[in-house]
Amino acid sequence: MPPAPAPDYEFERLAALQGARRIVGVDEVGRGPLCGPVTAAAVWLDPAAIPQGLADSKRLGAAARTQLFDAIMASADVGIGHATPAEIDAMNILQATYLAMHRAIAALQTPPDHLLIDGNRLPADLPCRAEAVIKGDGRVLSIAAASIIAKVTRDRIMAELDQRYPGYGWAENAGYPTKRHKNAIADLGPTPEHRRSFAPIRKILCP
Repeated sequence: MPPAPAPDYEFERLAALQGARRIVGVDEVGRGPLCGPVTAAAVWLDPAAIPQGLADSKRLGAAARTQLFDAIMASADVGIGHATPAEIDAMNILQATYLAMHRAIAALQTPPDHLLIDGNRLPADLPCRAEAVIKGDGRVLSIAAASIIAKVTRDRIMAELDQRYPGYGWAENAGYPTKRHKNAIADLGPTPEHRRSFAPIRKILCP
């Protein structure tokens, strides 16, 4: 099986040809876990200083992700946003994901005029033109960069929460429903960081 092609700068180039000057990639991580925030990142890459080796964060090892995280933070305009477990429960995971994306975009130092957003749907009320790119983290350099920022940021949050709530293995599983995590929920019960609207948690709380 041939390796997947690396993301490139073609989407950004085409947006620039249409007059865009501040083209930002947006991606999220954390829709599937049973706990913790959903985290989004928005990244404008300086065309003169694009880090080498950008790829979908899921295709990179932890060491490579950390190295690229540092390179992106040093050379790009980066915004990061979160939605909490309580917000996820109140509005559902899709709308909470969009909220995190809005917060990431708002956290940029310079407002964008064109957004490239991973996925097949766009949040409402975006501040500028936007296009959804299916599997964009593997196709678009700025979305790949956003995927790395979001992944490393959320993994670090889950590692910190693992210290506060030991026993669930969050430093290793990042809150995803692994066997160890589900067994720990059954043995120790849910924490304030668990998403009560998600079925495995709801079944424990409302048997």
